[in-house]
Amino acid sequence: MINLLLPLFITVRWIDVVDILLVATLIYQLYYLVKGTVAINIFIGIILFYLLWLVVKALDMPLFGSILSKFIDVGFIALLIVFQQELRRFLLFIGTSDIFSKGKISKSLFDFKWQGGKVQLLDINAIIKSCKNMSESKTGAIIIITKNNELKFYANTGDVIDAKVSVRMLESIFYKNSPLHDGAVIISGNTIVAARCVLPVTEHADFPAHLGMRHRAAVGITENTDAIAIVVSEQTGEISFSKEGELKHALTTERLKEILEKEFH
Repeated sequence: MINLLLPLFITVRWIDVVDILLVATLIYQLYYLVKGTVAINIFIGIILFYLLWLVVKALDMPLFGSILSKFIDVGFIALLIVFQQELRRFLLFIGTSDIFSKGKISKSLFDFKWQGGKVQLLDINAIIKSCKNMSESKTGAIIIITKNNELKFYANTGDVIDAKVSVRMLESIFYKNSPLHDGAVIISGNTIVAARCVLPVTEHADFPAHLGMRHRAAVGITENTDAIAIVVSEQTGEISFSKEGELKHALTTERLKEILEKEFH
Protein backbone atom coordinates (compact mmCIF):
# COMPACT_ATOMS: atom_id res chain seq x y z
CA MET A 1 0.00 0.00 0.00
CA ILE A 2 2.82 2.36 0.88
CA ASN A 3 4.59 1.60 -2.41
CA LEU A 4 1.44 2.50 -4.36
CA LEU A 5 1.15 5.87 -2.65
CA LEU A 6 4.78 6.87 -3.09
CA PRO A 7 4.43 7.90 -6.79
CA LEU A 8 1.70 10.38 -5.81
CA PHE A 9 4.24 12.56 -4.01
CA ILE A 10 5.88 14.32 -6.92
CA THR A 11 8.63 16.87 -6.37
CA VAL A 12 8.00 20.07 -8.34
CA ARG A 13 11.05 22.22 -9.01
CA TRP A 14 10.98 25.87 -10.02
CA ILE A 15 12.41 24.92 -13.42
CA ASP A 16 9.40 22.63 -13.96
CA VAL A 17 7.07 25.59 -13.43
CA VAL A 18 9.07 27.65 -15.93
CA ASP A 19 8.95 24.73 -18.37
CA ILE A 20 5.17 24.49 -18.12
CA LEU A 21 4.73 28.25 -18.53
CA LEU A 22 6.94 28.31 -21.63
CA VAL A 23 5.04 25.44 -23.24
CA ALA A 24 1.70 27.09 -22.39
CA THR A 25 2.89 30.39 -23.91
CA LEU A 26 4.11 28.64 -27.06
CA ILE A 27 0.81 26.77 -27.50
CA TYR A 28 -1.17 29.98 -26.95
CA GLN A 29 0.88 31.90 -29.54
CA LEU A 30 0.46 29.10 -32.08
CA TYR A 31 -3.26 28.99 -31.38
CA TYR A 32 -3.48 32.78 -31.79
CA LEU A 33 -1.78 32.58 -35.19
CA VAL A 34 -4.10 29.90 -36.56
CA LYS A 35 -7.27 31.17 -34.87
CA GLY A 36 -9.90 32.06 -37.45
CA THR A 37 -8.11 30.20 -40.26
CA VAL A 38 -8.84 26.80 -41.74
CA ALA A 39 -5.72 25.52 -39.96
CA ILE A 40 -7.40 25.79 -36.56
CA ASN A 41 -9.23 22.48 -37.08
CA ILE A 42 -5.97 20.75 -37.93
CA PHE A 43 -4.31 22.31 -34.89
CA ILE A 44 -7.06 21.07 -32.55
CA GLY A 45 -6.94 17.63 -34.18
CA ILE A 46 -3.19 17.37 -33.56
CA ILE A 47 -3.62 18.35 -29.89
CA LEU A 48 -6.37 15.73 -29.41
CA PHE A 49 -4.27 13.10 -31.20
CA TYR A 50 -1.31 13.82 -28.93
CA LEU A 51 -3.51 13.63 -25.80
CA LEU A 52 -4.88 10.29 -27.02
CA TRP A 53 -1.33 9.00 -27.44
CA LEU A 54 -0.47 10.05 -23.87
CA VAL A 55 -3.56 8.23 -22.52
CA VAL A 56 -2.75 5.07 -24.49
CA LYS A 57 0.84 5.21 -23.26
CA ALA A 58 -0.27 5.68 -19.64
CA LEU A 59 -2.67 2.71 -19.90
CA ASP A 60 0.18 0.58 -21.28
CA MET A 61 -1.54 -0.51 -24.51
CA PRO A 62 1.49 -1.62 -26.56
CA LEU A 63 -0.20 -2.50 -29.86
CA PHE A 64 -2.31 0.64 -30.23
CA GLY A 65 0.47 2.73 -28.72
CA SER A 66 3.01 1.48 -31.27
CA ILE A 67 0.70 2.45 -34.13
CA LEU A 68 0.15 5.93 -32.73
CA SER A 69 3.86 6.37 -32.01
CA LYS A 70 4.63 5.88 -35.71
CA PHE A 71 2.46 8.90 -36.50
CA ILE A 72 4.14 10.85 -33.69
CA ASP A 73 7.59 10.02 -35.12
CA VAL A 74 6.79 11.62 -38.49
CA GLY A 75 4.55 14.27 -36.96
CA PHE A 76 7.22 16.99 -36.94
CA ILE A 77 7.78 16.74 -40.70
CA ALA A 78 4.03 16.70 -41.26
CA LEU A 79 3.68 19.85 -39.15
CA LEU A 80 6.28 21.65 -41.26
CA ILE A 81 4.33 20.80 -44.42
CA VAL A 82 0.82 21.49 -43.15
CA PHE A 83 1.61 24.61 -41.14
CA GLN A 84 4.27 26.17 -43.35
CA GLN A 85 2.37 29.46 -43.67
CA GLU A 86 1.58 29.64 -39.96
CA LEU A 87 5.15 28.77 -38.96
CA ARG A 88 6.45 31.45 -41.31
CA ARG A 89 4.07 33.94 -39.72
CA PHE A 90 5.19 32.86 -36.25
CA LEU A 91 8.87 33.35 -37.12
CA LEU A 92 8.10 36.75 -38.63
CA PHE A 93 6.24 37.63 -35.43
CA ILE A 94 9.33 36.82 -33.39
CA GLY A 95 11.68 38.57 -35.78
CA THR A 96 9.63 41.78 -35.90
CA SER A 97 8.84 41.91 -32.18
CA ASP A 98 9.71 45.24 -30.58
CA ILE A 99 10.62 43.73 -27.20
CA PHE A 100 14.25 44.68 -27.68
CA SER A 101 13.53 48.15 -29.06
CA LYS A 102 11.99 49.69 -25.96
CA GLY A 103 15.18 50.99 -24.35
CA LYS A 104 17.58 53.66 -25.56
CA ILE A 105 20.45 51.24 -26.15
CA SER A 106 18.38 48.81 -28.16
CA LYS A 107 16.90 51.58 -30.28
CA SER A 108 20.36 52.62 -31.39
CA LEU A 109 21.21 49.01 -32.21
CA PHE A 110 18.02 47.73 -33.85
CA ASP A 111 16.14 50.74 -35.24
CA PHE A 112 17.55 50.74 -38.78
CA LYS A 113 15.97 52.71 -41.60
CA TRP A 114 16.31 52.75 -45.35
CA GLN A 115 18.23 56.03 -45.48
CA GLY A 116 21.50 56.71 -43.76
CA GLY A 117 21.75 59.58 -41.32
CA LYS A 118 18.75 61.42 -39.94
CA VAL A 119 15.40 59.90 -40.86
CA GLN A 120 12.76 62.31 -42.13
CA LEU A 121 9.37 62.35 -40.46
CA LEU A 122 6.46 61.00 -42.45
CA ASP A 123 4.51 63.66 -44.32
CA ILE A 124 1.10 62.75 -42.93
CA ASN A 125 -0.67 65.65 -44.63
CA ALA A 126 0.46 64.43 -48.07
CA ILE A 127 -0.90 60.95 -47.37
CA ILE A 128 -4.19 62.31 -46.02
CA LYS A 129 -4.64 64.64 -49.00
CA SER A 130 -3.89 61.92 -51.55
CA CYS A 131 -6.22 59.45 -49.82
CA LYS A 132 -8.98 62.07 -49.81
CA ASN A 133 -8.55 62.78 -53.52
CA MET A 134 -8.41 59.08 -54.42
CA SER A 135 -11.46 58.40 -52.25
CA GLU A 136 -13.46 61.08 -54.07
CA SER A 137 -12.43 59.74 -57.47
CA LYS A 138 -12.79 56.08 -56.34
CA THR A 139 -9.23 55.28 -57.23
CA GLY A 140 -8.10 52.00 -55.63
CA ALA A 141 -4.93 52.22 -53.54
CA ILE A 142 -3.00 50.38 -50.85
CA ILE A 143 -0.26 52.18 -48.93
CA ILE A 144 2.05 50.34 -46.53
CA ILE A 145 4.03 52.38 -43.99
CA THR A 146 6.91 50.61 -42.26
CA LYS A 147 8.06 50.80 -38.66
CA ASN A 148 10.88 48.61 -37.29
CA ASN A 149 10.62 46.09 -40.11
CA GLU A 150 11.81 47.62 -43.37
CA LEU A 151 9.89 45.10 -45.52
CA LYS A 152 12.81 44.77 -47.94
CA PHE A 153 11.61 41.35 -49.07
CA TYR A 154 8.23 42.74 -50.16
CA ALA A 155 9.77 45.91 -51.57
CA ASN A 156 11.96 43.76 -53.82
CA THR A 157 8.83 42.23 -55.39
CA GLY A 158 7.93 45.63 -56.87
CA ASP A 159 9.63 48.50 -58.70
CA VAL A 160 12.05 50.80 -56.91
CA ILE A 161 10.80 54.39 -56.64
CA ASP A 162 13.00 56.06 -53.98
CA ALA A 163 11.04 59.32 -54.06
CA LYS A 164 9.86 61.72 -51.40
CA VAL A 165 6.26 61.27 -50.26
CA SER A 166 3.99 63.74 -52.03
CA VAL A 167 0.36 64.01 -53.10
CA ARG A 168 1.21 64.12 -56.79
CA MET A 169 3.51 61.10 -56.60
CA LEU A 170 1.01 58.89 -54.76
CA GLU A 171 -1.88 59.86 -57.05
CA SER A 172 0.19 59.28 -60.17
CA ILE A 173 1.24 55.81 -58.97
CA PHE A 174 -2.35 54.70 -58.30
CA TYR A 175 -3.85 56.36 -61.37
CA LYS A 176 -5.82 53.62 -63.12
CA ASN A 177 -3.83 53.85 -66.36
CA SER A 178 -0.48 53.85 -64.57
CA PRO A 179 1.61 50.68 -64.96
CA LEU A 180 2.41 50.90 -61.23
CA HIS A 181 -1.15 51.07 -59.88
CA ASP A 182 -1.67 47.31 -59.52
CA GLY A 183 0.03 46.53 -56.22
CA ALA A 184 1.08 48.21 -52.99
CA VAL A 185 3.24 51.22 -52.27
CA ILE A 186 5.77 50.80 -49.45
CA ILE A 187 6.81 53.90 -47.53
CA SER A 188 9.73 54.04 -45.10
CA GLY A 189 10.49 57.27 -43.24
CA ASN A 190 9.26 59.88 -45.70
CA THR A 191 10.36 57.97 -48.78
CA ILE A 192 8.30 55.95 -51.23
CA VAL A 193 10.63 52.96 -51.42
CA ALA A 194 8.79 50.87 -54.01
CA ALA A 195 5.50 50.48 -55.87
CA ARG A 196 3.63 47.58 -57.47
CA CYS A 197 4.67 45.38 -54.52
CA VAL A 198 3.17 41.93 -53.94
CA LEU A 199 1.92 41.30 -50.40
CA PRO A 200 0.73 38.22 -48.51
CA VAL A 201 -3.04 37.96 -48.07
CA THR A 202 -4.85 36.95 -44.90
CA GLU A 203 -6.14 33.39 -44.68
CA HIS A 204 -8.81 34.04 -42.07
CA ALA A 205 -11.95 32.10 -42.95
CA ASP A 206 -14.23 34.74 -41.43
CA PHE A 207 -12.82 37.62 -43.51
CA PRO A 208 -15.72 39.73 -44.90
CA ALA A 209 -16.62 38.45 -48.36
CA HIS A 210 -17.50 41.89 -49.74
CA LEU A 211 -13.92 43.16 -49.29
CA GLY A 212 -11.44 42.75 -52.10
CA MET A 213 -7.81 41.69 -52.46
CA ARG A 214 -6.43 45.05 -51.36
CA HIS A 215 -8.12 44.68 -47.99
CA ARG A 216 -6.97 41.07 -47.71
CA ALA A 217 -3.40 42.13 -48.48
CA ALA A 218 -3.60 44.97 -45.94
CA VAL A 219 -4.64 42.56 -43.19
CA GLY A 220 -2.12 39.96 -44.38
CA ILE A 221 0.91 42.26 -44.24
CA THR A 222 -0.05 43.67 -40.83
CA GLU A 223 -0.58 40.15 -39.46
CA ASN A 224 2.97 39.25 -40.44
CA THR A 225 4.80 42.50 -39.67
CA ASP A 226 4.59 45.64 -37.53
CA ALA A 227 3.72 47.83 -40.54
CA ILE A 228 0.42 49.68 -40.94
CA ALA A 229 -1.71 49.69 -44.09
CA ILE A 230 -4.12 52.20 -45.65
CA VAL A 231 -6.61 51.07 -48.29
CA VAL A 232 -8.82 53.12 -50.59
CA SER A 233 -11.64 51.06 -52.07
CA GLU A 234 -12.05 51.21 -55.83
CA GLN A 235 -15.75 50.28 -55.57
CA THR A 236 -16.94 52.54 -52.74
CA GLY A 237 -14.13 55.03 -52.19
CA GLU A 238 -14.06 54.11 -48.49
CA ILE A 239 -10.80 54.51 -46.59
CA SER A 240 -9.68 51.64 -44.35
CA PHE A 241 -6.82 51.26 -41.91
CA SER A 242 -5.14 48.05 -40.77
CA LYS A 243 -2.75 47.34 -37.90
CA GLU A 244 -1.79 44.02 -36.29
CA GLY A 245 -4.29 42.19 -38.49
CA GLU A 246 -7.23 44.38 -37.44
CA LEU A 247 -9.14 46.35 -40.09
CA LYS A 248 -11.06 49.58 -39.49
CA HIS A 249 -13.60 50.51 -42.17
CA ALA A 250 -15.08 53.74 -43.52
CA LEU A 251 -12.69 56.16 -41.86
CA THR A 252 -12.96 59.89 -42.38
CA THR A 253 -9.79 61.73 -43.33
CA GLU A 254 -9.89 63.46 -39.95
CA ARG A 255 -9.95 60.12 -38.13
CA LEU A 256 -7.19 58.74 -40.36
CA LYS A 257 -5.05 61.78 -39.57
CA GLU A 258 -5.53 61.22 -35.83
CA ILE A 259 -4.44 57.59 -36.17
CA LEU A 260 -1.34 58.42 -38.24
CA GLU A 261 -0.29 61.21 -35.89
CA LYS A 262 -0.57 58.81 -32.99
CA GLU A 263 1.47 56.17 -34.81
CA PHE A 264 4.28 58.30 -36.25
CA HIS A 265 4.57 61.55 -34.26
